[in-house]
Amino acid sequence: MPSKVVIVGAGFGGIAAAIELQRHGITDITILERAPEPGGTWFHNTYPGAACDVPSHLYSFSYAQRRDWSRLCSPQQEILDYLNGVARDHGVDRLVAGSSTVTSCSWDDEARRWTVTTAEGASREADALVLATGQLHQPSFPRIEGADRFAGHTFHSALWDHDYDLRGKRVAVIGTGASAVQFVPVVAEQAERLTVFQRTGNWFVPRKNRAYPRGLKAIIKRVPGVQAARRMYMFFYCELLTQAIRHPNTLGRLLGWRSAAFMRWQLRDPELRRKVWPDYTFGCKRVLFSSDFFPALARPDVDLVTDDITEIREEGVVTADGRLHEADCLIYGTGFRTNDFMFPMEITGSQGRDLRDEWAGGAHAHLGMTVPGFPSMFVMYGPNTNTSGGSIIFYLELQARYLRQALQQLDARGADAIEVRREVEAASDREVQSRFAGTAWIRCDSWYRDDSGRIVANWPGSMREYEEKTRELDPAHYEFIGAQLDHG
Repeated sequence: MPSKVVIVGAGFGGIAAAIELQRHGITDITILERAPEPGGTWFHNTYPGAACDVPSHLYSFSYAQRRDWSRLCSPQQEILDYLNGVARDHGVDRLVAGSSTVTSCSWDDEARRWTVTTAEGASREADALVLATGQLHQPSFPRIEGADRFAGHTFHSALWDHDYDLRGKRVAVIGTGASAVQFVPVVAEQAERLTVFQRTGNWFVPRKNRAYPRGLKAIIKRVPGVQAARRMYMFFYCELLTQAIRHPNTLGRLLGWRSAAFMRWQLRDPELRRKVWPDYTFGCKRVLFSSDFFPALARPDVDLVTDDITEIREEGVVTADGRLHEADCLIYGTGFRTNDFMFPMEITGSQGRDLRDEWAGGAHAHLGMTVPGFPSMFVMYGPNTNTSGGSIIFYLELQARYLRQALQQLDARGADAIEVRREVEAASDREVQSRFAGTAWIRCDSWYRDDSGRIVANWPGSMREYEEKTRELDPAHYEFIGAQLDHG
């Protein structure tokens, strides 16, 4: 069994991996976390209204179910408390080394070990490396001429400045993605004037996220099987959404009509409706869940601007029609550099391979986890493992189980390292990419794609299909470096 495992990232993925490994006797684990404490995206994203889109009874570990969530989709602090509680309950909180920004991970072919270096000057050796940085951890700032000239206050939604008082201010928000949809209604209530800049519209489905009434909370908490049944129902509901994206001309059209009906009901102003209406197939981009975003846009003190932004000046934002939109505060709700994965971290594999070069034509990994030329390295929430209609926590549990099997195979063979065969990974990648044909995902441009148009973020199938693919590691798919026993 590998004596040392280093996990990079203490979000849901890193915690899931540590719990699974420790549970099966792999105990020499260090989790290096850039932030002072665990939490990942739920530590950093503290903007007003921050919450999960996926109901909490599915957006949680199967082995750590709670029956006292405050509402259907829990707010950020509740999710953060949950993750810290799970880490504490399973004794992996003590494995976290906070304020450790990993800058490089390098494989030594001779020693058959990884060396992990941090910006703080620490260096650790590991027999196995788990990269659990996820896809949603590096804020993305658009390249806009003059952005640095703005004289007002500026911040990104993922780096929210809670010390800045928005009351009485003219606020400009750039972006209308998943984060903006949550914080815009809150900001609209505080700001004197709010201007929202939209590049493309989104498809919406309703989300009433009120606190559970006392009676329902009591039923969930006290009646055996209720929460498990709700979790199962939500699992299949999410699978239905994935199938709608896979089949845009049939089921996708039905769910698209449902979304359109909801949007028409909320958007009574024909001009506002025209501005926000998406011009692409339902499901091609992330479907958003909100019942209060459109009402916020309809407020008399809120303006929605769909003209392209041409520059930013000291006084505010200039659009293609030549208009200057004056602002005291500029908030970027522009999401994350999702396709950068663990970069700018330097990852050097066997024979000096640079992972950037390996992924120059688009990120790829066998089942989203293993890359040829990078022995005993595993990626959590890696290429093509994002979900458009499910819970990433479900995927992370499966990935933790799979990498644990890989390390157990090492032990069984007395090997020093495990590496996916290049032809296996190549065939796996071809199959994944081929499955996007005919789906809604390829009918527009989105953050699921890289610059070449290749979809590198999403899994093209259902949660159940990913479970089947990852249920049992096939040793024939891997090379065992330095194996002492021949298992055929």
